[in-house]
Amino acid sequence: MNSMRGPAVRGRIEGLPEWDRCAVMGVVNVTPDSFSDGGRWFDTTAAVKRGLDLVSQGADLVDVGGESTRPGASRVDADEELRRVVPVVRGLVSEGVAVSVDTMRAEVAEQAVAAGALLVNDVSGGLADPRMIPAVAECRVPFVVMHWRGFSEGMNSLAVYEDVVGEVTAELRARIDAVIAGGIAPERVIVDPGLGFAKQAEHDLALVAHLRELRALGFPLLVAASRKRFLGRVLAGNGQNTPPPARERDAATAAVSAIAAHEGAWAVRVHEVRATADAVRVARAVEGAM
Repeated sequence: MNSMRGPAVRGRIEGLPEWDRCAVMGVVNVTPDSFSDGGRWFDTTAAVKRGLDLVSQGADLVDVGGESTRPGASRVDADEELRRVVPVVRGLVSEGVAVSVDTMRAEVAEQAVAAGALLVNDVSGGLADPRMIPAVAECRVPFVVMHWRGFSEGMNSLAVYEDVVGEVTAELRARIDAVIAGGIAPERVIVDPGLGFAKQAEHDLALVAHLRELRALGFPLLVAASRKRFLGRVLAGNGQNTPPPARERDAATAAVSAIAAHEGAWAVRVHEVRATADAVRVARAVEGAM
């Protein structure tokens, strides 16, 4: 087997279960305005049911978020984010679900962990809230360091690169160093290239094509391509047709999930789980036959 692939090099993360394949992280957006499914799971009861449905479809973890990070989205205040997120985390944990919390606020991260969340997934990598890194270090839970250049309202203007793979890798390396210096243990660090965040379609495709370089950073890799704009552009045929709506990009998402699993990603984050759960299992079976 190629030494750059396979479960042995995906990386064990302290505080999380281990899987013999790429893990599947299902998404529950407790928001009215997310790009993919805003408003569908805004009620706590509906959101908990959705998380349980994702687990039944094959999700290993469920990522709960209460603030949209789609391009152009405005922020919600902390009290509203807490109101949306914490009851859902508590409800899913009470059903035995492994939960991560998708937040840029230390206060939300702390309360979600207190409610049972095992992982903090911060799309800003700790840059949005100066309290985030010390808070996560104190909580002693894993932390996702995503590549991020700015808030949603203005991030499209920041999608300027001469060498997107080299620049994203270098910026992630600097952020990893800062997170570790801030007290988060290296064995709890996960990296995410931030597909769709301050990136155009060509940038996202280049990053997917070079996941091996990102894995060379030496940390478990989370790939979150689900339903994103670059897939819509691909399916539209280089702009010749109208991109399909987000909910019609799940087959394309599963294709990226298979690629990510084959390249040794620790996990993929998706809105619809079943096809991706099948894709990562097929990728694992192929690895086993090599």
